[in-house]
Parts: sequence; C-alpha cells; structure tokens
Amino acid sequence: MTIKAIGISGSLRKASTNSGLLRCAKANLPVGMELEIVDISAIPLYNGDIAANDRPAVLIELLAKIAAADALVLACPEYNYSLAPALKNVIDWASREADNKALNGKPVAILGAAGGMGSSRSQYHLRQVCVFVNLHPLAKPEVFANAFAGGFDANGNVIDEAISKNVAGQMVALQKWTKQLQK
Repeated sequence: MTIKAIGISGSLRKASTNSGLLRCAKANLPVGMELEIVDISAIPLYNGDIAANDRPAVLIELLAKIAAADALVLACPEYNYSLAPALKNVIDWASREADNKALNGKPVAILGAAGGMGSSRSQYHLRQVCVFVNLHPLAKPEVFANAFAGGFDANGNVIDEAISKNVAGQMVALQKWTKQLQK
C-alpha cells in the first residue's frame, strides 16, 4: 500500500527554504510513498463566521486533501521564536472539522529552516499544538536547517548533501511510523 502524505509549508514566500525542504522531501521519498505539496497562500484566516456560512472552495479542497492523507509533512519556519501564522491557521481550520477527523491520530513529520537554531523553537511549539489536535509527530530524525548557512540556493532549493540526506532519512522514518500507527 502506498503512503500518501500532504506537505504544507508555513512560509508563503516563493523562494522559501521551508518550501525547498518539502521539495527535497518529495525528491527523496522511499518507494511506496507519495507527497503532494499544497499551496496555502489563498486560505483565509480562521473565522467562525466563515466556517459556519461560506467556506471558500480552496479551503474545502485543502481540508479534503488533509483528511484523505495518511500522513502530513509540515515545514515549520520560525517567526519571533514561534511557528508561522500561516501554518497555525491551516491547523486551526483542519482542527475544526467534525470530530477533528482531518487530523485526529495522523502521523506527522516536522522539518524546518530558519536562522541560528534552524526553527528548533518553532518546531517545539508546533509539537505542543500537535498534542492538542492529536497529531502524532515523528520523534527522530529531527530536521533543523540553518537557512542562511549556504545549504540552499537563491530559489530556496536544498543544495547541501547533509540536509538532503537528513530529509530523506526523515521520510523513510515517516513511512515506517505511518505503517506502525496504521496497525
């Protein structure tokens, strides 16, 4: 059985290193795994009035993809020592589905690029959010990349072999973790 994962980048920039990590993940998947990277730039901020009355088609489509996925891959940039609002917004929307059906019990790999400590603080906050929405984060390997240390090109693509190898290892571990949780 093929593991189908959805990749979401918390950065909306075209040359985002976090989106580059997702592209690297997609290019280094193990056999038997697929990754669809989704664009969240048109998702409105969570609003209970929109949720109750007039959810846009782009949001409905995104939530259906998340619900249908076997696993998630979340690229988590660091904004002011915490996770990016765009990523948190998608989680907020998905968690409001009836009985949390889009997220409940789903395995997730978290990776990220930022300055200094490579999004470690934001990933820690994201793991706290995962507890509440009952996502099951992969513990190891962790992927923290310094976005400004030469590991990425001008378009945000991974060019560092060590980063690429770490991302590939995380995808292998996510595949195993997903199969373990599906038993």
